[in-house]
Amino acid sequence: MPSKEKILIVDDDSFIRLALTQALSSWDYEPFEAETVAAAIKAFRDNEPAVVLLDIDLPDGSGLDVLNDIKAARPDTIAIMVTGNVDVPNVVSALRGGAHDFISKPIKLEELRVTLRNAVETRTLRREVIAARAERSRDSGFASIIGDSPQLRKAIDVAKRVAESDVLSILLQGETGTGKDLFARAIHFASGRANAPYLAINCAALPATLIESELFGYEKGAFTDAKAKKEGLLEQAQGGTVFLDEIGEMDLPLQAKLLRVLEEKSFRRVGGLKDIGMDVRVIAASNKDLKKCGEHGEFRLDLFYRLSVIQVDIPPLRDRGDDVLLLADHYIRLANAKRRGRILMGLRPEVARIFKTYSWSGNVRELRNVIERASILEDTEYVSLTHLPADMIAGGAAGNGGGTVIVLPPGGIPLEAAELELAKQAMERTGGNLTQAAKLLDITRDQLRYKLKKSGEYGENRP
Repeated sequence: MPSKEKILIVDDDSFIRLALTQALSSWDYEPFEAETVAAAIKAFRDNEPAVVLLDIDLPDGSGLDVLNDIKAARPDTIAIMVTGNVDVPNVVSALRGGAHDFISKPIKLEELRVTLRNAVETRTLRREVIAARAERSRDSGFASIIGDSPQLRKAIDVAKRVAESDVLSILLQGETGTGKDLFARAIHFASGRANAPYLAINCAALPATLIESELFGYEKGAFTDAKAKKEGLLEQAQGGTVFLDEIGEMDLPLQAKLLRVLEEKSFRRVGGLKDIGMDVRVIAASNKDLKKCGEHGEFRLDLFYRLSVIQVDIPPLRDRGDDVLLLADHYIRLANAKRRGRILMGLRPEVARIFKTYSWSGNVRELRNVIERASILEDTEYVSLTHLPADMIAGGAAGNGGGTVIVLPPGGIPLEAAELELAKQAMERTGGNLTQAAKLLDITRDQLRYKLKKSGEYGENRP
C-alpha cells in the first residue's frame, strides 16, 4: 500500500490548523503542524513533507524565510503560500523564491483540495523527469562505451576533457560503425548542457535544401510549402548540443553558411531578416579524412579548422585488441534479453580467435549484426562457426597466422570428402597450378596429384 503524502501546515491560527488537519486527513494525506518560523523549519527537517502550506505572516518572522530555507534544503518541495493580505511585493518575492501557488484567506476547502492534488502531481512529474534524465544520462554516458583498450581509453579521456570544457566546436573522426554517435551523446550528457536538448541530423540522409531548413528553420512564405514559421535544430537546441553526423557529405555552399554561424554565433532562418543569437555546442562527425578532403577541394578547410578546435579520433575495432570480445559479450547479453528459450553463453574458442583477427570493416556495427544473426540461428549454447558469414570465416582464417578454419556441417562429413574439398579449393585459388596448390596444403605435389586422381578429379593430361 503506498504511503500517504506528508503535508506541513504552517499557520499561527490554531483554528485554521485544526480545520486544515481534519480536511487533509479526510483526503488521505498525512498532516503536520507548526505555528512559528522556528517550529516550521524543525518540522520540515524532521518530517520531509511533499507539500508545505505556508502562511506569510508568522509571529517570529515571515513565511518567506521558511520558503527560502526549505527550497535550499529540498528544491523539489512544493510550497503553497497562504495569506489574508495578497500584495504584489509578497507575490513577487514568493514566486522568485520558488513558491508553487497562492491561496488567500478565508481558505475554500474545495479550492485547496484541487490545488493540493495538482501540486502533488507536479512534484511526481518533476521526480519522474529527473529520474528519466538520470537514466538517460547513465545509458548515454561514457559508461555506455564498451572497451578497455589503450586506444579507446585515449579517445574517451580526450572526449571527457572536451565535455567539461567550454569548447563549442568538436570534430569526431572515425570509420563507419566505430560509435561516433555514442561519443557525441556521451560528451553532451557529461557536460553542463546535459539538461538541455541533444538533437542530431545525418547530413548524408537529406538533400542540401532540407538540411538547411532543418538546421536554421524558416519563416512563413520562405518557399512554396512554408505554410508557417518553423524553428530549426539550432534554435530548438539552445543551451544544448547539435550533432552533425557525416558532415563530409554537406555541400560546399551550406558549409560556408555553417562556418559563418559558428564564427558569429548567430544564424537566420531561411527567408528571415533577423539574426538569432545561438548558444549551442556543435559536434560534427565524419568517416572521411576531412583535412585531405579539404586539400582536394571536397571540403572547406576553413570549416575543418573551425570544427576541429578539438578533434577526437575514434579507433577502428581491429585496432582495439580484446575489446572485440568484451563487445561480443555485451551484445550477447542484449540478444539474450530478446531471445526465447535457450540463451547464448558466449563464443566458442575458434570463433573468439576469428573475432580477434578479423578486419571488421564495419566495426562495432558489423559485430553487433553478426551477434544478432547468430542469436537467431544458433541452436547451441555458444556462437559457433556454423552461423558466421562465409567471408568472415575466410577473412578470419587468412588473418589467423596461417591457421585453418573448417566448418564441420551439422550432420558431419567423411574425412576423405573434407580433404578433397580443401584440395579443390586450393586448386581453384591457384588457378589450377598443382605446385602452388600443394604449398597451400603443406603437402608435396605428388601427394596432391594422388588425392585428386583417386577421387577422379584429376585427369592424366593435367600438368
